Amino acid sequence: MLDRYVIPVIRWPLSKSADVLDAIGVSANQVTLFGFAMGCLAFPALALEQYLLALLLIAINRLCDGLDGALARIQGLTDAGGFLDISLDFLFYSLIPFGFVVANPETNAVAGAFLIFSFIGTGSSFLAFAVMASKRGIQNPVYQHKSLYYMSGLTEGSETIGCFVLICLLPQHFSLIAYLFGAACWFTTLTRIYSGYHTLHQAESQPS
Repeated sequence: MLDRYVIPVIRWPLSKSADVLDAIGVSANQVTLFGFAMGCLAFPALALEQYLLALLLIAINRLCDGLDGALARIQGLTDAGGFLDISLDFLFYSLIPFGFVVANPETNAVAGAFLIFSFIGTGSSFLAFAVMASKRGIQNPVYQHKSLYYMSGLTEGSETIGCFVLICLLPQHFSLIAYLFGAACWFTTLTRIYSGYHTLHQAESQPS
């Protein structure tokens, strides 16, 4: 929901930073892999209840996620790079609640499982529609710079980052935040399935 407002604000600093990285020979895929490695390190930090360290590593991961896209637009968007980026993103998203589960399984297990379950809903609906939209040649007028169709919703990247910030700053309230955000994710999933089905059905009904 907030991505369409956040992305234009951060595009300029990301673009300038990407120019520097491109000049010294850093590739978009290298930034993707580095960011994922930093995100993975958040897991042991969370398991050891080092929440501020985990938040720093999460922030680095998200910064790299913006930088790799900006670099790719300079160096040329590729399907392989887009595939690597989105695959590692969804693995990272699931790793964070899992870290809270490991830290306090007695209090966080069910809420963490529900949040991961909710991410499966948003991720599968997002990716399934992107595949079909590409097959049908359906373009998104809002996110034209993305390597695949970026389907909007109530919970997008900005909201997910906000959720991760909250649970790191307020780990004692992890369960409440996880249930609330998970419910919002399911609202996103249901609206995506509804709108995605009708969009594709309408495209199939139109004469070629």
